[in-house]
Order: sequence, then C-alpha cells, then structure tokens
Amino acid sequence: MPASSHSLETERESDEQDQYLTFRVREETFAMGILAIKEIIEFGALTPVPMMPACVRGVINLRGRVVPVVDLAVRFGREPTAPHRRTCVVIVEVGSEGEQQDIGVMVDGVNQVLEIPAHDIEPAPGFGAKVRPEFIAGMGKLDGELVIIIDVARVLSADDLAALMPGSRDGEAA
Repeated sequence: MPASSHSLETERESDEQDQYLTFRVREETFAMGILAIKEIIEFGALTPVPMMPACVRGVINLRGRVVPVVDLAVRFGREPTAPHRRTCVVIVEVGSEGEQQDIGVMVDGVNQVLEIPAHDIEPAPGFGAKVRPEFIAGMGKLDGELVIIIDVARVLSADDLAALMPGSRDGEAA
C-alpha cells in the first residue's frame, strides 16, 4: 500500500474516531464512538430468554439475525429502563476472540453525533463516577460540560456478561 493512501486512511479513521453518538440513560448523557455503531432502531417487542443476566432484557429478530439487547441502565447498576416513546436500541458490533457479534443497547434516547477532538478528552477518573471506572473510556468536554464516553467493548464484554448469569460462579467448571 502506498504511504500516501495509508496516511489518508489513518487520517480518515482518526476523524471518524472523533465522532461520538450522545445518548441518555436516565437523566445522564453518555457517548460512544460511532465506529462500533451499526444502526439505531426504535424499541419494540423483546423475546425474553430464561437464565440470562438481569441486564440482558431479551433478544430481537433483526433481519433474520437474533440480537441480544442489553439494558444499559441495569448494566450500570440502576433500575431497569421503563420503555417510553423515545426509548431506542443502538445496535453495536463488538468483537471477542476474533469473532464479531451484534448486540443491542437499550437507552432512554439518542441525542446527536458530535465531534469531540482527542485534546478535549480527559482520562477516566478513578472514583466518583456513577459508572464502574473500567466502563469509562474517557471524559469528553462539550461546551463546558463533561460527558462520559463509554468503552463499549468493556461494557458489553461477553465474559463479563456470562459471569453475571444465574448459577455462574468464579472458578466453577463448565
């Protein structure tokens, strides 16, 4: 690959990584990088699946694919989301061990896509946030306000979600 096309591609990825979708969970505003987002859909009927972690509200049929839906409020240690007219599901693609999987993230509403330059993103605080520190990729500065940028891969880690399943115990043989 010629050096010029590589640098152009790197620059384009860098520009895209400065773009974040902002959304609400309860009254708080969060953001996630747009590179992981595949689409945003209206909240509809979910099919519950027995023996799933409490944060997995069920599955949806998305054009013939079964996609689990995680309630971000529950994942953050809050009460389950009561669906309303602005509730939606953000479909994100996460990877683990070389495999990609689509997961729906249930949120109270999406706001907009904003650019947050890297120089306006501070490291996650070690304490004081209402979200587990390992879920935070950084704190973005927007017009004098701070928005929590979540680390989608960590929030939706298949290993972490499996550990939350009823009956699972650390060190338990499968």
